[in-house]
Amino acid sequence: MMTTTTPTPRAAGPGRLPTPSAGRVFRAVARAEWTKMRSVRSTMWTLVVTVGLAVGFGALVAVSQLNSWGTLTPAQRLRFDPTSLSLSGVFLAQMAVGVLGVLMITSEYATGQIRATLGATPRRVTVLAAKAVTFVAVVATVGLAAFFSAFGVGQAIFSGKHIGVSLGGPGVLRAVVGSALYLAAVGALGLGLGTILRRTAGAIAALVGLLLVVPLVSTFLPAAWNTHLTRYLPAQAGMSVVRVVPDATSLSPWAGYAVLVGYAALALLVGGLLLTRRDA
Repeated sequence: MMTTTTPTPRAAGPGRLPTPSAGRVFRAVARAEWTKMRSVRSTMWTLVVTVGLAVGFGALVAVSQLNSWGTLTPAQRLRFDPTSLSLSGVFLAQMAVGVLGVLMITSEYATGQIRATLGATPRRVTVLAAKAVTFVAVVATVGLAAFFSAFGVGQAIFSGKHIGVSLGGPGVLRAVVGSALYLAAVGALGLGLGTILRRTAGAIAALVGLLLVVPLVSTFLPAAWNTHLTRYLPAQAGMSVVRVVPDATSLSPWAGYAVLVGYAALALLVGGLLLTRRDA
């Protein structure tokens, strides 16, 4: 009489590696992205230039405004914002950081390194998320150092006519920290556009268009349309968090910043979706 036996699955032996958790994979990919960032000299130099633009241009604007103080009318002096003026370098620094965000992904497509990156970590969304988190953390840290320095230099200049302010003033600390957060959001927007377009020139053109060209074109619209449209554009909405003296045509500080973050999140979401569907 013949008997049959049903084979039982073998238990995982001691030599079989366990499947790493999602958190562990993310941390490993984030460390790899940090290694890429700090090992590329152009990235470090771009961050140094960002600090220089933030401090240098802010100081230049502060000196210019200090020299014209005597010509301001009483109404203009009431709206004088020494904090925002000392943080004027954010306007130039945003372009350096935005372009760097684009290059974080497009440079890998240009060199073909993206294939190795995605081959090592098949979870493509995890790769993009790690890039975004690492890049945003670095930019925010550099931005804090840059804008606290810019604020200190600017207020030292304004103290010549006793029109400076302290960090304890209403909205001042929020504006300084908000400048760094603004840079981080612009960098994330650049990364998202780079992921969508995969070409450096196209992504940079799209970034410049969103931040500079579209606001310029909107000035040719009828006044009522211009007012309602401009306040929701990325740069104009995000810059609300940098102002201390309120602007009647702008959104409130954190509402405006939330709009900018929404643009960046949408770009990263679309980029992540395309990344999972397209060949490297």
